[in-house]
Amino acid sequence: MPRSDRLANLITVLRDGRLHRAQDLADRLGVSLRTIYRDMDRLIGAGLPVEGTRGLGYKTTAAVTLPVLNLSLAELEALQLGLAIVGERQDAELARAARAVLAYIDAGLPADRGNTAAMPGPIPYPLSDAARGFAHMPALRAALKVRQKLRIASRDPAGTLSERVVRPLQLEYWGRLWTLAAWCETRDGFVLLRVDHIETLQLLPQLFLDEPGKTLADYLATSAEPGGTGQT
Repeated sequence: MPRSDRLANLITVLRDGRLHRAQDLADRLGVSLRTIYRDMDRLIGAGLPVEGTRGLGYKTTAAVTLPVLNLSLAELEALQLGLAIVGERQDAELARAARAVLAYIDAGLPADRGNTAAMPGPIPYPLSDAARGFAHMPALRAALKVRQKLRIASRDPAGTLSERVVRPLQLEYWGRLWTLAAWCETRDGFVLLRVDHIETLQLLPQLFLDEPGKTLADYLATSAEPGGTGQT
């Protein structure tokens, strides 16, 4: 059973507010006791209102519970954008609540979202970064759909601004953070750009076709190698 499904099942079981022994949870889900301990530590660490200790049991202390939700990436993006906006407001109580909800979402996201060597696990980036990155998503999606070149000005991890012309290949989601994999015509190589680091983005009139060595399959093969494509 995928970890995301297992965590969702654990949350469903704990919704009744009763104390559940770790061994009973392990038997119910068909996993080891050690796996249950790790899953519960993950849920608690993410801010889920659960209390308990190993050897005794666990129970939820939530005042309100919701059924498990299955969201598309677009729905998840919309939810997180709204939470990011609330999280940046001056109301401290609402900001804390928004961060708590985002922590629950992070805990339930699938562990495998692609190139884990480049970006492992859920990443709690600042909410302001998330909101800034979401602003570029409509143009990026449009370019990917019709295979249209882009002129992008973005900052690297050191804060240096650079401009490049790219062929967008793939958007990947890492838990509040989007990255763009692309072939960079300016530097003649693959790049992995954090969307929230993009300062300006321009759709160019040129479209592109796949060329050997510049495709998504080539990028995935390259990024899987030790020391493969890094993010900027």
